[in-house]
Amino acid sequence: MSNITVQKTQKKVGPDSMFRIYSTSKLMTNVGIFQLIEQGKLSLEDNVSKYVENLPEDWQNIKVKNLLTHSSGMPDFIAFNDILPEYSGSKTIERLSKEKMDFKTGNEFRYNQTNYMLLSMIIEKITGQSFGDFILNSQFYDAKNQVVFSSNALEKIPNRIIKYNYNPETEKYEKSTDVEGKKAYPGNGLAITLPAFLKWCSHLSKNDFLSQGTKDMMWQPFEYGNKKDVFAYGWEINKTNNIPSYGFSGGNVSAYRIFPQNNMAIIMMSNGYNFFPAQYHMINHLAAIMDKNLTDNYLLAEESIIAEFAKPDNPDAEKNYYKIKAKDPKWDFEGTLNNIGYILLRNSRANEAIKVFALNVKEKPQSANAFDSLGEGYFSIKNYTLALESYKKSLELNPENTNASNMINKIQNLTTKN
Repeated sequence: MSNITVQKTQKKVGPDSMFRIYSTSKLMTNVGIFQLIEQGKLSLEDNVSKYVENLPEDWQNIKVKNLLTHSSGMPDFIAFNDILPEYSGSKTIERLSKEKMDFKTGNEFRYNQTNYMLLSMIIEKITGQSFGDFILNSQFYDAKNQVVFSSNALEKIPNRIIKYNYNPETEKYEKSTDVEGKKAYPGNGLAITLPAFLKWCSHLSKNDFLSQGTKDMMWQPFEYGNKKDVFAYGWEINKTNNIPSYGFSGGNVSAYRIFPQNNMAIIMMSNGYNFFPAQYHMINHLAAIMDKNLTDNYLLAEESIIAEFAKPDNPDAEKNYYKIKAKDPKWDFEGTLNNIGYILLRNSRANEAIKVFALNVKEKPQSANAFDSLGEGYFSIKNYTLALESYKKSLELNPENTNASNMINKIQNLTTKN
């Protein structure tokens, strides 16, 4: 996009610059949990209620493994505006106890920050240390002055790099103003220098943090009830030409990926992006430079699809999509189209977003999520008739879709009032 104005500071990025890595922080939480498991102080099969008091009745059978694999079914605290940044873990649990479960524990993957808040509470109960101190002492003992925990973008921290968000209306990058409390540390709180991240990566690879057997256990796929979702114990699983890798990303500005068979890892840290987050595509290109066998043709195809839909009102975007899809019948771009649609929505291009959501529904007529997103697209332009139709179809396909049922009630209330 042309004529972009960037708010600049005079300080250059250097070895002392600490990048906020957002949800990539979860990897350090995962390693901390498995350190306690390796020490015999914790088990994946332990009920969370063994370590955290006053849990709601519906949460009593949630296990540590469900927190790591985002299969708990608990409500996510970030979805509730009345849960304030300064709320403690116990106060947050008290508020969430009034809400229904999102789904049956163990059935599916649904990304959720409450899981990681509870993991930090378990760590603090077992170790007697604050979560931040435990992570620093167990994983950053040789780099403590190069990392900091804070989930507050407004806090003044020397050498910390702030994330910038692109505003499509002003065509300027604006400093992030997100403010969350200590309960968010295990899910998104770490800021780290590149040298410190490299040390952490080296320790992980050399089995200084965990034995190889424990790492293999951590990277095993979890067996979800729906038999569809694929995720390890806190780690994404990727396979490129049958070569496995494991990692995670954060805030769409950072990512980590380790390739155990190749004795290689890639760290990506930045502090902003324009249209579509590029962390996975950057890792793909870097991996391919190091080893051509790690070229991920799916991600290259996805890049082309994204690039065409990024062009305003591009009549060739859908044609390009079908042309690329025809190259490999196994390729599934449902998640890609869904992400593109939401990014178009956020960039005030609602009509284009609806076209992408509608394409996804056409491609995936049995996807409750695709219809849910189409409903959101229509709702954004106040076409309540089509929004209601889409949400009802989503709920028909997935009766446990609480968002669809909530939106149906909301639309019916709005149309009744009018």
